[in-house]
Amino acid sequence: MMESVCRVLIVDDEVLVRQGIKHLLHWEQAGFTIVGEASNGQEAIVMIDRLQPHIVITDIVMPLLNGVELTSLIKERYPTIEVIVLSSFSEFHYVRDTFQKGVADYILKPKLEAEQLLGILRRTVHKIPTLKAITDQPEQQPKTSLLLDRLMSGYESDTDEEQELELFQYPSFRLFGADLKHVKHAVVSQEELLHRIKELLEPFQKKLDMYSLPTDSKTAVMLLNSRDSNWESLMPALRALSNSTRMKELSIGWILTDTFTDIKQLAVQFQQRFLKLAAYRYFLTDNWFIVRHELPRLREAEPDFDMNEFMEQLQRRKFEQAIGQLKRYMEAASTYYTLDVFSFKSQLGNILFNMIIVLGKLDIDMKQLAANKFQYLRVINESLHVHEAMEALTSFIQEVESAIASSRQAVRNPNMAMILDYIQSHYMEPISLGDVASHFHFNPTYLSSFFSTHNQEGFSEYLNRVRIEKATELLATTDMAISDISLQVGYSDHSYFTKVFKKLKGTSPSQYRKSSLIT
Repeated sequence: MMESVCRVLIVDDEVLVRQGIKHLLHWEQAGFTIVGEASNGQEAIVMIDRLQPHIVITDIVMPLLNGVELTSLIKERYPTIEVIVLSSFSEFHYVRDTFQKGVADYILKPKLEAEQLLGILRRTVHKIPTLKAITDQPEQQPKTSLLLDRLMSGYESDTDEEQELELFQYPSFRLFGADLKHVKHAVVSQEELLHRIKELLEPFQKKLDMYSLPTDSKTAVMLLNSRDSNWESLMPALRALSNSTRMKELSIGWILTDTFTDIKQLAVQFQQRFLKLAAYRYFLTDNWFIVRHELPRLREAEPDFDMNEFMEQLQRRKFEQAIGQLKRYMEAASTYYTLDVFSFKSQLGNILFNMIIVLGKLDIDMKQLAANKFQYLRVINESLHVHEAMEALTSFIQEVESAIASSRQAVRNPNMAMILDYIQSHYMEPISLGDVASHFHFNPTYLSSFFSTHNQEGFSEYLNRVRIEKATELLATTDMAISDISLQVGYSDHSYFTKVFKKLKGTSPSQYRKSSLIT
């Protein structure tokens, strides 16, 4: 028996969204009826048993049972029921999971309009054999905006190439838009920027089509459609727009991608081309209009920071060399715009942490820096431009240099500084007080007294502490056998190493390693 009315169940945890959908259409006139509403997936499953809807329109993110889980249950228990998914642009990673379950379609919430919803409902009805009466109505051709929404979200187009050619006049496409990620205060809205683009390019409407694309609030992007021969004539107008926002100090970066001809590549072009160019703005703070072929020339090799060398220099008290290495890296990295921003910030944070730890072990007073480290890390992690991160790290280095200078002043005697540097460089060797005394042409008895007077602890205590600190690093960061670590840090007697380690650290080397793995 054929039915003339399609039963629809609406599932969304927001009352206003459910009410908005209910009042969006003249449901009965279109051949549909809303048989119920549910605020989550659990409620929906109970209602489906009783109401037997043909179509379920469901949100993705809901409490108790989300849209992905609900879709899976529906397709398992009621394979004839069709599911239409609601999502915001940022929730598309959830929507992907429902594609595998056989959802009929999806709708972006920000783009939910009556005509679009009705078109999707009618296409979905085509899949339900018992609803022949509704499918007899002529189906609307998919609109360009609907196609673009689907493509931007990664949903495969259901239009063939011939239909796509009818939708677009010209063979060539480019993405043009504004990057708002590096704007601290929202001085201009996404809608206003899109309006500016349309207004600016209006004189070119005879040779150019424009379409707004659905994106998050951090970008405002237009799809431009024209002929290859027309792009060059558009460049002055696009540059004028970038200059106008620069003059008003809006800090907005404009991006223009290369041309492409396959509209099915829209999502790829946005994710891998537009957003990639937009990310360069973190380093290219003075570039207000980024076009790939106009980017500055990069040096041959990507800047690399040798953390092991850096740590070794610090441990051997070669502070000028270590800080010089860091400054050279900062200078090189600050202009290398293809660096991954997240990795770059993580690298700076790692350098900062390691400096505090190593210098603290060298009896340099790092209390103030340790207290300030999270403030420095916050500035680096939240920096919108590279110069903000560089300023934070420069201030940190200045504090480090001040702490080192204070420490050297506290030592005062230059001979003591040389002896400490020598121990830091030779702790892994079987050195003794006599060896050090011989190296510096001191009497051993005098050196013992001299060391205790100027260093607040004896030679043996200091040497053991240096060795054990190095051992803790190896235990926590390598899988070397403990006996090998003992030899590596200068102890030929493994049992003596264990005894000294336990005395200084309060635990055995093996227990220390286990605890470091847990944390």
